[in-house]
Amino acid sequence: MSGLSFQVLATDGRARLGQVHTAHGMIDTPAFMPVGTGATVKALTPETVAETGTQVILANTYHLMLRPGADVVERLGGLHRFMNWPKPILTDSGGFQVMSLAKLREVREDGVVFTSHIDGARHALSPERAVDIQRALGADIAMVLDECTPYPVDETACARSMRLSMRWAERSRAAFRERPGAGLFGIVQGGVHEHLRRESAAALTALGFAGYAIGGLAVGEGQALMFDTLELTTALLPEDRPRYLMGVGKPDDLVGAVARGADMFDCVLPTRSGRTGQAFTRRGTVNLRNARHAEDSRPLDANCPCPACTRYSRAYLCHLVRSKEILGAMLLTRHNLHYYQELMVGLRRAIGNGTFEAFAAAFAGEQAAGDIEPV
Repeated sequence: MSGLSFQVLATDGRARLGQVHTAHGMIDTPAFMPVGTGATVKALTPETVAETGTQVILANTYHLMLRPGADVVERLGGLHRFMNWPKPILTDSGGFQVMSLAKLREVREDGVVFTSHIDGARHALSPERAVDIQRALGADIAMVLDECTPYPVDETACARSMRLSMRWAERSRAAFRERPGAGLFGIVQGGVHEHLRRESAAALTALGFAGYAIGGLAVGEGQALMFDTLELTTALLPEDRPRYLMGVGKPDDLVGAVARGADMFDCVLPTRSGRTGQAFTRRGTVNLRNARHAEDSRPLDANCPCPACTRYSRAYLCHLVRSKEILGAMLLTRHNLHYYQELMVGLRRAIGNGTFEAFAAAFAGEQAAGDIEPV
């Protein structure tokens, strides 16, 4: 294997069924990647994450750079061995932290200088260093360093930010060392401005990447505007490369994004929600902190085969959540990831069968029906 490869197996409208082949195995797309920022998916062991059907996880360059350090991970055999995850890993470059840690960073032409949120030390992250750190970690899919543009932002500032990201993308591409089963993704920026998205996509495709991410969305612009921008952007990207919508999202976001040609997704929502008592089900979201569940003997979702649904009642899950027991976070996080991965399986099956539109309609109908009535 000379590098990362991608194959489109079927299409249904704009929706695509595909496979990404990496050094650590295959990723079926559409794919959802749980977020394991610090080399762990919170509240779950790697074995449990795999049992949910997860094929690939995301880890974060910035956070691992600070702790324990990419050099430490490299000496210990790379991120896969370090965290006991033998399947593919995608590493973000730290670009999202350029936005989320705005008070702790300084953006320059040569890169970003962060003040560590851990100990106040200053760390410089250039495009070249971001790529080198991801190589040391052993990522199957690495990302270029970019500036994630916030929303709202005026068009002039958005254009300036996007063009800086494109210069960084060129430097990241030059710094990347090709190796078997690994690849570097470019990141399209440009906010919600069509001409900026077109300029960004053209710059990246001219450089040539193993895959292309759509960044700078799901940052407050709303679903309708996100979908419009996504539909425009995916049409500008090569058909034979995977398309990764970063930081998305809720289940209906995922279905809508697949309909618009996106292949890969990541979001903290299923895991973070699991730790705060919110479960995603076929009938919408369920808040287990709500008192109406306190004496409900029924399962969370009678059609779900995960342990939270097959072994415990809503009443017990409600008790765990309201008592702040760790087991509650573990069970609900596992359930949420299982639900997300089952949704991906359903999407893939529907695209392969040519029934995506019917699947999306049935999904929307179940979600609109709402949770089962309390006893």
